[in-house]
Amino acid sequence: MNVVLGVGGGIAAYKAAELTRALMREGFTVSTVMTSAACEFITPLTFAALSGRKVITDLFGNRSADEILSSSVEHIEVAQQNQILVVAPATADLIGKFANGLADDFLSTLYLAFQGPVVIAPAMNTNMWQHPAVVENLAVLAGRGHRIVGPDAGALACGTVGPGRLVDPEQIVSAVVAASIGKTDLSGETLVVTAGPTQEPIDPVRYITNRSSGKMGYAIAEAAAARGARVVLISGPVQLKPPAGVELVAVRTAYQMRDAVMEHLPEATIIVKSAAVADYHIASVPDKKIKKTAARMSIDLDPTPDILAEVGSKKGDRLLIGFAAETNDMVPEARRKMQTKRADMIVGNFVNAAGTGFDSDVNEVTLVMSTGDTVPLERATKKELAHKILDHALRLRLALHNAV
Repeated sequence: MNVVLGVGGGIAAYKAAELTRALMREGFTVSTVMTSAACEFITPLTFAALSGRKVITDLFGNRSADEILSSSVEHIEVAQQNQILVVAPATADLIGKFANGLADDFLSTLYLAFQGPVVIAPAMNTNMWQHPAVVENLAVLAGRGHRIVGPDAGALACGTVGPGRLVDPEQIVSAVVAASIGKTDLSGETLVVTAGPTQEPIDPVRYITNRSSGKMGYAIAEAAAARGARVVLISGPVQLKPPAGVELVAVRTAYQMRDAVMEHLPEATIIVKSAAVADYHIASVPDKKIKKTAARMSIDLDPTPDILAEVGSKKGDRLLIGFAAETNDMVPEARRKMQTKRADMIVGNFVNAAGTGFDSDVNEVTLVMSTGDTVPLERATKKELAHKILDHALRLRLALHNAV
């Protein structure tokens, strides 16, 4: 999908270079349009080198009459060739132009000609951000259905502290991904998603855990948020940034995860238990480090709470999705788990398959449904699979509802 990135004139313009790379990592083709003020902060060559595409900086420039005539409708062509317009940083000047239909440079002219989704990431001084004119102009743009991302609060380049900082590029990417999907089928839903491993202490410095990276659960949380859901992500310890617009609840142990799930269960309409919860823990953890000796040591382990089974017994009309990471007999084990835990769907996968599963960005899964259906999903990125899992979950819920 083609994205046109509009870069406004502000100190945050340098972050647009990082945004370009982040968008390209998601598979977008990025074309750049810079205002003349933006060129004072970062060079067009930077974006040309990163994107491998022409950078547009003005309507006419130092061109011959023939060149001007041949490119007189270039803003129309750019508008037609790209599916999403993202403006970052969006200055007060650009926001005002967009809101009031002013067109005195390429970017503002492009905006008027653009018919697709628009993502706007404001960045400016705190006083400017809070000025009634800017507030009113942003309300106009939000009323047109544009996605407004940020700004963040913090220390600004001008020395003040407050709202006005450009948000992290990954948050802008999430908004662009959401715009590219064009689905709002989870609007009004609340998803509780668990992700990652748990860590069960042995002593103050050691613990039992597993190889789960949390990538699948985070991908589902991101996909659900992009499709309009409110998402509560209950995560064990992972090395991942939470997706934009998701409420993160960080936990460590199985008992902490169980308590967090039960706390948020009443508000949930869909529960996705993708976390790899440790099966055992030490009931009584010593308060001092266990010293190494030459003697053999044994540890007594007790089962951790079965969160999926407990949710299954209390889920009511909520949709419950569990995961089964297996090394053999995956489908029979997934079906057994679905029946014993009272889940509506189990997402099964082989964790010992080459190139998929733990730590990988790619997976290959089979969906086992309470309706009796078994749906294999071909190998794909976890972000792609997240949307497919949600697609089938919504179809399953409709089927279960119609069967009542």
